[in-house]
Amino acid sequence: MVGAPRKGSADAAQMDEHLDELERLADTAGAEVVGRTYQRLEAPTPNLYLGQGKVEELKGILEEARSTLVLFDEPLSPVQGTNLEKALAVRVMDRSEVILDIFATRARSAEAKMQVELAQLEYLLPRLTRMWTHLSRIRGGIGLRGPGETQLETDRRRIRRKISVLRKRLEDVADHRANQRQGRRDLPSAALVGYTNAGKSSILRTLSGGDIFVEDRLFATLDTITREVDVGGGYRFRLADTVGFIRKLPHHLVASFRATLEEARQADLLLHVIDASHPAWEAQAHVVEEVLEELGLYGAGTPERKPVIYVFNKADLLPEPEAFLTQVSEHYPHAILTTAHGNRAATQGVDRLRTVLRTAAQALRPVARIQVPVTDGKLIAALHRDSEVMSQVQLDGMVEVTARVEAKLLGQLRRRGILVVIDL
Repeated sequence: MVGAPRKGSADAAQMDEHLDELERLADTAGAEVVGRTYQRLEAPTPNLYLGQGKVEELKGILEEARSTLVLFDEPLSPVQGTNLEKALAVRVMDRSEVILDIFATRARSAEAKMQVELAQLEYLLPRLTRMWTHLSRIRGGIGLRGPGETQLETDRRRIRRKISVLRKRLEDVADHRANQRQGRRDLPSAALVGYTNAGKSSILRTLSGGDIFVEDRLFATLDTITREVDVGGGYRFRLADTVGFIRKLPHHLVASFRATLEEARQADLLLHVIDASHPAWEAQAHVVEEVLEELGLYGAGTPERKPVIYVFNKADLLPEPEAFLTQVSEHYPHAILTTAHGNRAATQGVDRLRTVLRTAAQALRPVARIQVPVTDGKLIAALHRDSEVMSQVQLDGMVEVTARVEAKLLGQLRRRGILVVIDL
């Protein structure tokens, strides 16, 4: 493994931690790490990323360790990757390529496989030359231009065509998901988001009691899993588990998973799950917030900004859980401390999370009495379709509907001049 952070950057200060994470990625991908090295750079060199002397040193290290693969923690350009493979005479992969490889092995559903294939093709397209160095372009010039083209150009065209087809299919998946959401019961919804291996699936399994795959590895699950959860008081919440994030996540990978992350966009609120036991949990939380901001779900002034509940997981691994909660409460006033293990603290944490979700459900779906003219059958039908009607009585040419209605619909009714009384 090779780290090459910029001098003076935050990455340089956290280099060992970043390489530890790269080692976990390598283990997940099925590689055995035999060593690590690094070089702090003022700026990457255009041809090799590293300095020439460091490349020579690295070549000697590889020969001594009999290594067959080099993993870079930094993104390599196509030219840098090609030149490094020539200079080192072994396979070279950057962090993005390792993550894509893991995603390819973890994808289970047809949708996840399409998303991974799209991301891989977009990564591969500018790097095709590395695969076709034995082919040469037809020499240009008068009399030689025309229909002839190399295998490289043919492959590029095929990949672009395949990318176009996959994008269209994923758009169809997004439309299908939207239709599924319309057909579901009208329940408040939340999306579990967080850094990979923070314990999102464990929390969903604990809350729902369902059989959900959980593994202590990076990117254990890629497919969105949705479960209905009883939060008490007659309220239910729909929770969706989403793919985990990681630092230096390839942008094309985030883009290809937009269909999956659409569950987070449509949710009423976000449950940001944080691994409280990790020494760099603050940096991990920041990475997640950056990705959510990129998706338009987070950040000051974001039109679609969602309410966020911060769930600090793996409390059983903390030496003093209560002291930790007191400390983080300064920045996260409504933070919840929980764990997926079945001890007393875990039960208290899960109960607290259910209580917070129940309060959110009540705020999102207050009980209201709505008076509608008896002649407005269309609006009465819409209330039955889009809210949870509890009772309906007819008085003096008016129909009074008592229902649990989301705040957005109540605002629309008020703007139409409909009398709305909230039951407190």
